Amino acid sequence: MALSRLAASYGVATSYSPSPGRTLPASDTAVVAALAALGVDASTPDATRAALAAREAHLAERLLPPTVVAWTDTPLSAAAPLAGLPRGTWVRVELEGGGSIEWRTPLSRGERVGGWETPPRSGGTAERKAAPPPDAGQSPAERKAAPPPDAGPGETEPQPRAEPPTGIHKILVRSPEGKTAEAHLIAAPRRVKTPAHRGHGFLVQLYSLLSRHSWGMGDLGDLAELAAWSGHALDAGFIQVNPLHAAVPSPPGSPGGDPSPYRPSSRRFPDPVHLRIEAVPEFAHLTGEARDRVEALRRDADRLREGVLHEGELIDRDAVWALKREALELLHEVPLGPGRRAAYSAFLAEQGPALEDHATWYALAESYGPDWNSWPAPLRDPSSPATARARRELMDRVDFHCRLAWLTDTQLAAAQRTAREAGMDIGLVHDLAVGVHPGGADAWAQRRHFAARMTVGAPPDAFNARGQDWGLPPWRPDRLAESGYAPYRALVRGLLRHAGALRIDHVMGLFRLWWVPEGREPTEGTYVHYDAEAMLAVLALEAHRADALVIGEDLGTVEPGVRETLREHGVLGTSVLWFERDWAGTGRPLPAAHWRADCVATATTHDLPPTAARLTGEHVRLRHDLGLLTRPLAEERSAAAADVREWLGLLSRLGMLPGGMGCEEDEIRAVHRFLLATPARMLGIWLPDTVGDRRPQNLPGTWDQYPNWRLPIADATGRPVTLEDLAASPRLHALMAVFRQAGARTGEKGDTARTAPPGAHPV
Repeated sequence: MALSRLAASYGVATSYSPSPGRTLPASDTAVVAALAALGVDASTPDATRAALAAREAHLAERLLPPTVVAWTDTPLSAAAPLAGLPRGTWVRVELEGGGSIEWRTPLSRGERVGGWETPPRSGGTAERKAAPPPDAGQSPAERKAAPPPDAGPGETEPQPRAEPPTGIHKILVRSPEGKTAEAHLIAAPRRVKTPAHRGHGFLVQLYSLLSRHSWGMGDLGDLAELAAWSGHALDAGFIQVNPLHAAVPSPPGSPGGDPSPYRPSSRRFPDPVHLRIEAVPEFAHLTGEARDRVEALRRDADRLREGVLHEGELIDRDAVWALKREALELLHEVPLGPGRRAAYSAFLAEQGPALEDHATWYALAESYGPDWNSWPAPLRDPSSPATARARRELMDRVDFHCRLAWLTDTQLAAAQRTAREAGMDIGLVHDLAVGVHPGGADAWAQRRHFAARMTVGAPPDAFNARGQDWGLPPWRPDRLAESGYAPYRALVRGLLRHAGALRIDHVMGLFRLWWVPEGREPTEGTYVHYDAEAMLAVLALEAHRADALVIGEDLGTVEPGVRETLREHGVLGTSVLWFERDWAGTGRPLPAAHWRADCVATATTHDLPPTAARLTGEHVRLRHDLGLLTRPLAEERSAAAADVREWLGLLSRLGMLPGGMGCEEDEIRAVHRFLLATPARMLGIWLPDTVGDRRPQNLPGTWDQYPNWRLPIADATGRPVTLEDLAASPRLHALMAVFRQAGARTGEKGDTARTAPPGAHPV
């Protein structure tokens, strides 16, 4: 009982529900380990009782939690922690932009608290009483929070009725008994904005999108080109890309690093591997041997690209980076002009210590390897004297990596600017991965915010009886709250610098994450809860400042109430056609009119089979060949075929398959006609679907068995296609005609029909 109470007070679950109506206990080992990662000793019954007593005493005495959330549509004093303060408490809110708000919580008439008395009203006007003498032993913070000497505690002062201004503020309080407290205040709009117009756009893994100018994988130049073309020619309103976070560099001589964009070194800064080298202004000023060397590197890059496009080779991120890095080293020797130098200096000042830490990690990794846990002990601490000394000694390398971050930021800005100039309402949609590599830059620079010896995963469910361990260290909810969610705020703000929207992978992680103790199986984990209100407030605040949307990837098992809470705050969900069934009723495909409106509706994602593979059943054969099926091949094939027949039958009855079943291209167009018939605010088109690609970009449950994150976009025959091929593809234009004609029926760009009978206007 004591362990359960202690765990609950820290948000650590002692049980979980893998399915409705079924509850399983979490192991005591997992609970004790999670508490230990939060700095709480529950290793013995005596230690547990002592920790519980200390925790309950702390909570009973605490005036405020470390972070308070206030919504800007509600009076400031109504925020729950402030409304619950003792009567007669003075409150001062120091505003982010300067100025302050002060008030005192009311006393009941005639009530005496700590020697202070609320006087009876006389003619409706409160009498002013003298304040008690100030405490000579007060600290500066206490004196700052104390009531002013000319304002008596017995005075009946009005509570602030105005909504608080948006921002990150500071609260100082002093109770009548003289207790003081400070807290962070996040004041945010309750809702994120929603799309102004209904629109469609592409979903793409950037590395897979090669053009005739790519250095062996897609880059930010290709992204800008895709945005310009699809915005102008196809009325696309957005492009959603995979996480562009900075990757973990591969050790010299290694067979290759982890190509997954969802296990980065840092989520705070983008990966310079996405740079278009020729678009760096200093490229034009290369001369002599440096120019000759870069031209040789370009020829090597041409061979990489041709190998992928024409010789069946996989995308090799490490090989691409080796070439780009050498070119960037040469560009780093070109002096910046006055304007460029001023812009770079402004970027350094804006990014501050976070960028310096980031660049320092990469500079140290060049000497000591890409896992800081194996570095010399003094260098494992980013704030140690040894690290400061190494930073000075490696100043040129630190500057190099800072410069890379700046160059990448400028090309991201250019891509978003190009998208908006092409008429896109949203433009780029960036993706936020669930976590970071345990040996990478963020885990080093922000290590006090990460839970030691824990990783994030998922509990056993109907699809994976062994659970999952993603190998990502989780953030500590207590340390986030103590900092006013500073690391999370900076992360979201950075990703929204050059974006019209942010997609959050596994958005359920804002509410809770499955923590797995290091060295244990995923089955031996437990859920740890986060302050979802604070996490959502940060999202809403930063999205408001960036005038951006927020999309949550909420596929799979979702805790009851989570989708409803996200919807209340304006966070769009993700709906994939094949999963949208009437699960609470008939189990049949969910009628288009019954789909939720607050979502991005799509036919597939990077973790699922392309639509062509699902229609033909090729995805079943692929999983069988890799030993991933849990049932006999014939049984899996039968179930998959029945699923497809049921959906195609519905599409046919609705008049969306005018030519009947049997033609794959017609069927893919019909699937997208159905998406258009839903009320979904955003419609996502998986770019490989436009040319009939069969191969998923990622096959969960595999590592070396399948080339995850290394495949170029290909056509129905498996032939890789370039961006130029896509723009000229009759198959792509036939699919996009579905969206053009739907838009023409409404007479408004990007606002397709929602309720018109789909069969009335076959495309």
